[in-house]
Amino acid sequence: MGKRSSFERMPRDLYSTPAEAVAPLLPHLAPGTRFAEPMSGHGALVDHLTAAGHVCVWESDIEPQRSMLQADALALHYVSQDCIITNPPWDRKVLHTAIVHFSDWAPTWLLFDADWIHTRQAVPFLPRLRRIVSVGRVKWIPGTTMTGKDNCAWHLFDAPNLSAASFYGRAA
Repeated sequence: MGKRSSFERMPRDLYSTPAEAVAPLLPHLAPGTRFAEPMSGHGALVDHLTAAGHVCVWESDIEPQRSMLQADALALHYVSQDCIITNPPWDRKVLHTAIVHFSDWAPTWLLFDADWIHTRQAVPFLPRLRRIVSVGRVKWIPGTTMTGKDNCAWHLFDAPNLSAASFYGRAA
């Protein structure tokens, strides 16, 4: 499923976000954070965050896998939330569009490969990057014994400015 794998990727990168990928983000959210999840898929990320006491005010997906609004996240406008939190497709065209679209509306946490920050393609988006929270390798497919081959991180984006991003390494 990664760049060093022969496995075929799931359409639209529809991988449910496991709890162990969400745990490193939780210390960076204020208690009772009100969030929107515009690329919710199966809704696993929403379930993990609400179980931790946060409040989902908006949940949608272009092809919902459970009861939620069916909508193209990149065509929506967001209001009345503290932040946007999602595990977007890692396809760079979608990811880069999402970074700008979402962070123009609210602080935006995105979960994707940690290697991205070390590439030239990241440069135009660095003025929006505020935090990087290391996650490490994630077991994306339940019941398997292997993790993905790419390290992951939560990336917090916001409106552009000149401040440097802060990095938070793995706690365990």
